[in-house]
Amino acid sequence: MLDLLLGRLSFDALPFYSAIAATAAGIVVFGALGVLALITAMGKWRYLWNEWLTTLDHKRIGILYILLGFVMLARGFIEAMMMRTQQAIAMNAEGYLPPEHFNQLFSTHGTIMIFFVLMPFLTGLINYVLPLQLGARDMAFPWMNAISLWTTYAGAGLMMASLVLGRFSTGGWSGYPPYTGVETSPGVGVDYWIWAINVAGVGTTLSGVNFIVTIWKKRCPEMNRLMNMPLFCWTTLCASLLIIFAFPSLTVGTLMLSLDRTFGFNFFTYFRGGDPMQYINLFWIWGHPEVYILILPAFGVFSEVISTFSSKRLFGYSSLVYATMAIAVLSFVVWVHHFFTMGADADVNAFFGIMTMVIAVPTGVKVYDWLFTMYRGRLRFTTPMLYSLGFIVTFVIGGVTGVLLAIPPFDFTVNNSTFLVAHFHNMLIPGSLFGFFAGYTYWFPKALGFRLHEGWGKAGFWFWITGFYAAFMPLYVLGLMGMSRRMQQYDQPEWQPLLILASLGAGLVAIGIFCQIMQLVVSIRRRVELRDRTGDPWDGRALEWSTSSPPPEWNFATAPKVPGRDPFMQAKLDGTAYRRPEPGDYAPLELPRNTGTALFIGMLSFALGFGVVWYMWWLAAAALLGIVAVMIARSMQRNVERVVPVSEQMAHDNAHHTRLVAQAGGLDISHGVPRTIELRHDPETGRAPA
Repeated sequence: MLDLLLGRLSFDALPFYSAIAATAAGIVVFGALGVLALITAMGKWRYLWNEWLTTLDHKRIGILYILLGFVMLARGFIEAMMMRTQQAIAMNAEGYLPPEHFNQLFSTHGTIMIFFVLMPFLTGLINYVLPLQLGARDMAFPWMNAISLWTTYAGAGLMMASLVLGRFSTGGWSGYPPYTGVETSPGVGVDYWIWAINVAGVGTTLSGVNFIVTIWKKRCPEMNRLMNMPLFCWTTLCASLLIIFAFPSLTVGTLMLSLDRTFGFNFFTYFRGGDPMQYINLFWIWGHPEVYILILPAFGVFSEVISTFSSKRLFGYSSLVYATMAIAVLSFVVWVHHFFTMGADADVNAFFGIMTMVIAVPTGVKVYDWLFTMYRGRLRFTTPMLYSLGFIVTFVIGGVTGVLLAIPPFDFTVNNSTFLVAHFHNMLIPGSLFGFFAGYTYWFPKALGFRLHEGWGKAGFWFWITGFYAAFMPLYVLGLMGMSRRMQQYDQPEWQPLLILASLGAGLVAIGIFCQIMQLVVSIRRRVELRDRTGDPWDGRALEWSTSSPPPEWNFATAPKVPGRDPFMQAKLDGTAYRRPEPGDYAPLELPRNTGTALFIGMLSFALGFGVVWYMWWLAAAALLGIVAVMIARSMQRNVERVVPVSEQMAHDNAHHTRLVAQAGGLDISHGVPRTIELRHDPETGRAPA
């Protein structure tokens, strides 16, 4: 009876097999209990429930995604630091990490960084910014948006649960069979991996659909031409198309692997008629588009940042749009370069090698467009701009190594070496993470109403980029020297100095993360001094800067005017920015009511994944029925919207207008702002004009 109730769960699942594992589990458990106790002591449960846990506002959902990304970044980086330290001291010695624990670390690190750091950052920025740039009031499907959020949290919860109960997969973040087959990995680790990414993948797929429909159907009436959209909206559109076409491949492949493990199917068990190569094809049909799912929105961020801080229109807008679409298409015809050494004939390898080189062309177009945007511009070297410049230099280096790897003979030479580790990180850290740091810093004052401290932000950037070069450039050399990746120990003394340098680089990145934490702490303490009183702290160009900081729940009381690209900058140049709507232009607005049903679906999704991992079939069945019941109950609700009266809208606009008048020295700006009046903060200090 107990076996039926608990499945595979027993006291052996507790992490007492290792002092390090037990310490990590203790940090997770006591950290979570500490947060709950703090919320209780502050009496904030009602506030959290009413304002955040049940919200359908796209802006708050975006902030919650980014919060998850930062929390998981802390865990992912700690694991990276542990691996770098292990390799620095493990010459002719086991070091402090036993082999199985080391294998768990590189599996969890890759999974967390891809699925629970970069994806939440990406989705969070899109959620916050996309409707504002389109002149929309919300996403096309607000409730589905909340479900996407909480299923992503559920997947992250399964990742954290694997620290406390059981052990995680040792088969790598890509999960290749037979390493992840039940014969090789009979425990729960691979099952945790499968269900964490699949539960979160449901939310990602729903988000992709939501973003596409929002772009297609929710643009404000005057943005009737797609070619009037900001570049960030274009890169979001292309990334969302990749999501809905690529993620089903990952879902199918991992569910087939789960059927092999749980019910004895033989899709990928070679000695029983299956073929592991089919899994590898399915995984990388998703895996290489996933690289561009992560990078394309970051390209959109860089386009916005570079244009703003160069004080120029984006050079080559049309070519940037076409290059983005070309990358989206070509990303589906390069996946075989991930397994050039696995037996395909020379013609197949040659085709995919050529396609891999071709995809570098539209990326090069983008780099030149950004450089020409900066050419003869009035550059302001703010923190977002520094991340953008660091990206350009570092990403080009990674792109060159990618072209090298597109040559099958060279790929054979460095296959499964640290050269691949360096290249992969050389693409995703500057190409995605730097983009999301730039976007986080750039849009922070729009979201929270005050700017981040520039001094700490710039310090964080310099430690991040110097740490990155110190940590990963040695891996290129080590790969050419023959060092395989994922080595827990080694016996080549000439490798150790480079591995020590890589470990020191990780230490510099740790200082960079500390600077980012201090940046947030100092900014909160000095938020009055750093207050954004105008809604336009950077002298921005797109529609999100035309509203207050933070924006009201409805974003825009009346549909914005969009005379062309860079509509807000054009309005400032024409002297029509900040023009107040006439009283007759207002009308009552309908907004979705908050609801806890999406949160309940997320909690039940966690229970479903946990039940399947531990073979607690009663829990899995109950959770699945609960999800269905919640969805039916939601579909039967009728009072799902609330009305925002005209008086509330006008009160907000009047308060915002009063702040603008104060910034303009008391001048009447009811009918617009003359070009001679600048309503923005000092670009260097972040302080509002006296």
